[in-house]
Amino acid sequence: MRPVSQFLLIVFCITLFSIHPPEVHAEKTKPVRVAIFDFPESGSKGYENLSRFLTPENSFQCTSISPEEISDGKLINFDVVIMPGGSGSRQAKALKPEGRAAVRKFIKEGGGYVGICAGAYLASSHYNWSLDIINARVWDRSHWNRGKSNVSIQLTPSGQEVLSKTQSKYNIYYSNGPLLVPDNQPDLPGYEVLASFTSEVARNGAPAEAMTGTHAIIRSKFGSGRVICFSPHAEFKNGPHSLIASGIYWAANQD
Repeated sequence: MRPVSQFLLIVFCITLFSIHPPEVHAEKTKPVRVAIFDFPESGSKGYENLSRFLTPENSFQCTSISPEEISDGKLINFDVVIMPGGSGSRQAKALKPEGRAAVRKFIKEGGGYVGICAGAYLASSHYNWSLDIINARVWDRSHWNRGKSNVSIQLTPSGQEVLSKTQSKYNIYYSNGPLLVPDNQPDLPGYEVLASFTSEVARNGAPAEAMTGTHAIIRSKFGSGRVICFSPHAEFKNGPHSLIASGIYWAANQD
């Protein structure tokens, strides 16, 4: 079950931007204000992992933000919100409808969104609890629990412009992230592919050859804001952290 030939014919993956972010951001004088979603029942180490390198020395100002603070409109104090790993449905439940509406409003009015694994599920247009901020659905949804392992990804030319001008292939940790393919929501623009999977994990009954070729990193616009989603975990110990850092700078519109 290989989705590439079927879905890549759908011309949603268009070039939406022309951007040239720096490979190293230490020279930036104004830090990017980053809110990392966190709550006691999240089951995520997202804030812990991200805060190790999203430091003032690297031109980031990093703060955790709760569901209640999001509902209260506190995202206005930030440039970017990161929805990290964990569980997308659990994140949606914690946010409640009012919190999800606040996230959408923040992005629509010019804020940035970075979704990692669970946060990419949350951003999608696939589930009834999704934020519907990027025109993507999940391939092979029934086998979402396909396993955890290092995999390889290949950056597209646009991905190299946005995320890394020095390297196009990466080994990266994967942990049941979404296999992203285009959706057909008429009120959302098509997304652009920044990286695709070139190897796979096929455990727990998942079919072989379903993962290779699906989209690992994608980006799009939502209103005046920017959305970037990572299926794998570039924020984990072995990174590559530079992919996340560059993605945040792009989402913050500071490239």
